[in-house]
Amino acid sequence: MTAGRPSPALVGGVAVLERAIAYALGSVALVTPDALVRPTPCAAWDLRDLLGHLHDAMAALQEGAETGCVSFVAVPAPDDVLSLVRDRAARLLGAWTNADGSGLVLVHGRPLTAPLMASAGAIEVTVHGWDVGAACGVQRPIPDDLADELLDLAIVLIRDSDRPGRFAPPVPVPATASPGDRLLAFLGRSPA
Repeated sequence: MTAGRPSPALVGGVAVLERAIAYALGSVALVTPDALVRPTPCAAWDLRDLLGHLHDAMAALQEGAETGCVSFVAVPAPDDVLSLVRDRAARLLGAWTNADGSGLVLVHGRPLTAPLMASAGAIEVTVHGWDVGAACGVQRPIPDDLADELLDLAIVLIRDSDRPGRFAPPVPVPATASPGDRLLAFLGRSPA
């Protein structure tokens, strides 16, 4: 993508991605080296694996902003995964801040608008930020305004074909549940 004046839609996508990154980094700040072996809400992963996945997801989002294509090349989580996640978060935000959003991003050969990709990335980053906090034994509610926006996006973006696989089936929550709890439940997580 070339530098230029970003579209209002891209500005909105980058703004929600920025809030998602800030939330996730708040959870990452809770992680100690001893906690890396803890289980996570993602049953197959310990905390090191989850952080490695978060790093890979952010790298793919950065690649999309910089090249207009995502290759999805995952790498094993290294020992210094905490510093890599923090560094990747800063580089990711910089890449999207400098993107003009004039083109499409190819993801698995399918075109996605840049604002939509940034917004979808915000869902991924936020929810895994919540997973990191949960693995550390800390309840970090997703801010209501962020959760409201992401839930609206998730309802549009996540299809039944994404379950099972990328997401578990939705979990029932009371009608009085917070926006963050409704988002987590929609994505197959038990918010409590």
